[in-house]
Amino acid sequence: MSLSSISKTLIRNMSSKTTQIISNNAPPAAASYSHAIKANGFIYVSGQIPYTKEGKPIEGDFKVKSDQVIKNVLSIIKDSNSKLENIVKCNIFLKDMNNFKEFNEVYSKYFNDYKPARSCVAVADLPLGVDVEMEVIAVEN
Repeated sequence: MSLSSISKTLIRNMSSKTTQIISNNAPPAAASYSHAIKANGFIYVSGQIPYTKEGKPIEGDFKVKSDQVIKNVLSIIKDSNSKLENIVKCNIFLKDMNNFKEFNEVYSKYFNDYKPARSCVAVADLPLGVDVEMEVIAVEN
C-alpha cells in the first residue's frame, strides 16, 4: 500500500457529517465560532463565559459568575438534545487559581453524584476580561 493511498484512506475515514449548534439560550458568540458542533455522536461545546443570553456580563462575585458559566454550558447541551449526565469531559480555565475552591463549590451543585473527566488550569487572560471559562465534550442522547 502506498503512502498516497494510506493518506486518502485516513481522510475518508476521518470525514464526518457535522451539525452546527447555535443556541438562543446562551450568550451570543463573542467571536467567529459555534456554540457547539455535533460530530460522530459527540457534542463539542465552545468555551462559555459569565454572560447572559442577551450578551450582558454577569455582575457579582466569582461564585455567581461560575454559576452562570455552567448554566450557559447546560443550556447548549440541552439545545443539542443531550443532558448533563452525557458530559464526558470538562475543561475549566481560571484567571486566578485562588478561585479554584469557589469554582468547585459551584461545580459540585451540578456535578455531585456524576463526575465527568475534568481539567482545570490557570491562564494569563480570557476573552472580554472574564475570570472563568468552561468548555465540555458530551455524547448525544
